[in-house]
Amino acid sequence: MSIGRIITGDADVAEGADWLAAHVPQFATALAATGPLPLRLRADGFDALIGAIISQQVSVASANAMRAKMDAAGLTHETAILTAGEEALRAAGLSRQKIRYALALAEAGIDYTALREAPGAVVIETLTAVPGVGLWTAQIYAMFSLGRADILPQGDLALQEAAKILFDLPQRPKPKQLAEMAQDWSPWRSVAARILFSYYRVAKQREGIS
Repeated sequence: MSIGRIITGDADVAEGADWLAAHVPQFATALAATGPLPLRLRADGFDALIGAIISQQVSVASANAMRAKMDAAGLTHETAILTAGEEALRAAGLSRQKIRYALALAEAGIDYTALREAPGAVVIETLTAVPGVGLWTAQIYAMFSLGRADILPQGDLALQEAAKILFDLPQRPKPKQLAEMAQDWSPWRSVAARILFSYYRVAKQREGIS
């Protein structure tokens, strides 16, 4: 099974944006408002996922504080976290639930190098098998850490709200409805997500909402 296009730079994002604008008039409208889209690529591997777990349901400041404490304590890879155990993670500010998730991820033995060549469905299945790694987190990892060009996190509320505004829908689309809409955006659904993320910020600024 092919893994499809991989986004490696701004030229790939621009190619996808051009394709979407030509096939879906609403995306041309959105791009006129947003301007060039961000690349948003980041490193893959354990570090990226432990960062996602730390960031769940806390402020950016709190997540950064926890991350700084973990980095200072050398809790940056699986072996260190398993060796240190719960007490060290608690000292870094992690809640009981986040400690459980961090240890589960460290114990999972994921082959992150192999995921780079795995189909998107396999990536998501592998990651969501780990407690604390939900569908949204797995999809975001596939999009921005692995550069997959055809992934859309349909459960993201910002994407749903942006789609409602851009496509003039009576209400915010449910995840299933957004996924069905996005079938027409393949093979560039990850770029469509970038457009919607950017358009969400533009639309909210117009409404005076930060």
